[in-house]
Amino acid sequence: MQGFTPKFITTMREGYNFSLFRSDSVAGLTVAIVALPLSMALAIASGASPDKGLVTAVIAGFLISFLGGSRVQIGGPTGAFVVVVFNVIAEHGYDGLLIATFLAGLILIAAGAFRVGRLIKFIPHPVVTGFTAGIALIIASSQVKDFLGLSLENVPAGFLPKWQAYFGAMTSVHIATFLVGLGALCVIIALKKFAPRLPGFLVAIVLASLTVALLQLPVETIGTRFPDMATGLPTPSLPDLTWAKITELLPAAFTIAFLAGIEALLSAVVADGMTGTRHRSNQELIGQGVANLGSVLFGGLPATGAIARTATNIKAGGKTPVAGMMHALFLLLFILFASDFMAYVPMAALAAILFVVAWGMSEFDRFVVLLRMPNSDRAVLLLTFGLTVLVDLTVAIGVGVTLASLLFMARMSDTVQLENGQSPNSDAEREGEDPGQRDDLPKDVEVFRINGPVFFGVAGELLDAMRKIGRTPKVIILRMRLVPMLDASGVTMIKEFIDQARLSGTEIILSGVQNQPREMLTRVGLSSDQPGIYFKGDYRSALKLARELTLAS
Repeated sequence: MQGFTPKFITTMREGYNFSLFRSDSVAGLTVAIVALPLSMALAIASGASPDKGLVTAVIAGFLISFLGGSRVQIGGPTGAFVVVVFNVIAEHGYDGLLIATFLAGLILIAAGAFRVGRLIKFIPHPVVTGFTAGIALIIASSQVKDFLGLSLENVPAGFLPKWQAYFGAMTSVHIATFLVGLGALCVIIALKKFAPRLPGFLVAIVLASLTVALLQLPVETIGTRFPDMATGLPTPSLPDLTWAKITELLPAAFTIAFLAGIEALLSAVVADGMTGTRHRSNQELIGQGVANLGSVLFGGLPATGAIARTATNIKAGGKTPVAGMMHALFLLLFILFASDFMAYVPMAALAAILFVVAWGMSEFDRFVVLLRMPNSDRAVLLLTFGLTVLVDLTVAIGVGVTLASLLFMARMSDTVQLENGQSPNSDAEREGEDPGQRDDLPKDVEVFRINGPVFFGVAGELLDAMRKIGRTPKVIILRMRLVPMLDASGVTMIKEFIDQARLSGTEIILSGVQNQPREMLTRVGLSSDQPGIYFKGDYRSALKLARELTLAS
């Protein structure tokens, strides 16, 4: 039952002391400062009032840390939900969203109970990058009206009609609103570059709010748009569930559950890479499910693990789930004692925050790298991206995964080879590929042999093997003679593995790399020109070099 034990319980059993609590509290406060403006901005972008975002961050954020399978995961509303939540509210009202989120919570609990967490790794990188970049573009597009102060009564939901309306209303740009938004954007960017330890989002909205209040600028604020916004925590209640509503909202529920599961587990993987720990994927899904049920009880939004806030938590010194629980507690104190200040926040400043969030969410660098991949990966990326923006998120994911699977099967059929032993290098290399590869292994040298194609379905296995070593070798030999192909996810995994090893001062020797994998590695900047990376034609040559490197050190 280890796989179904919350990490909070595990950390308490290991021993918890005041030093850890102090570190977690500082990290929790730091994350709360980041989450405060972000939660409000995401709620507004989703078509809800800002208090809904704060309630979600408090309730769901606490439960995700308390019951989840990661030591440092921070949960709350995220950009991934903006599109689907906005559409559900527009079509079914806020009560419809609560029902869909409730069902999504049950789906996530069931997925964790049936150990579906491990299947998330089968979602290819081009699909994930395509739909996250598409969501980022939609989020940024939705904020143009508030950023420029355009006089538009109703903004169309579709991407192209929305931009047509924007261009038609460009003569109505409100200069004061635009300058406030631009000032907030410049503050965030400047602090991110020159003072990254400062909470750029919070500083930007405080400065923008003071500017608007002191100069009495005619700029729309949260208070003017939401004059009847609730303060404090609402009374818990269940949504009005009927069979007709359940069947009607079930597709939206599956979409919310899918997005929550994907982002939560991706965030947990990122956290593992930063901390050297390992999350429990199925327990994480259960925690996410319970958190969404809790959010519904208090009228909140869908929630999941937030990659940026989780990374902030780690960098601020968060060590255990208590950090996430403290982040929720600090936000609760704000709701109870300082929520009246929300009324003074300009909408343009929140739009600036969402522009920055959208840019980070787009993963522009990874998008560009994937564009340099083979046509099949490029096609999946661009199709998923285009369908997300122009059609529907659910359609985009379904088509993207289906196309990626079909293309993968096609690639696999092309890589099947029949060897007759007459290849000039096959015998020589096979002599080095002996069953006892560890018999002559020098001290402080580790070896991994990969058999078969490294694709999106097995992309995490090497990183898992690295974690199981339990020590940091001076040299790692990666035997790749039996790897006929790498796709975008496979090459990303190997790059992450090498980068992680090099951060620890480990040198990497790649043995017997075939032409297609070698070409893919070169595309992501992995070549013998880089220090600490070596290529050898066979294992014996790699072993000889490893001995030389260990002796030299």
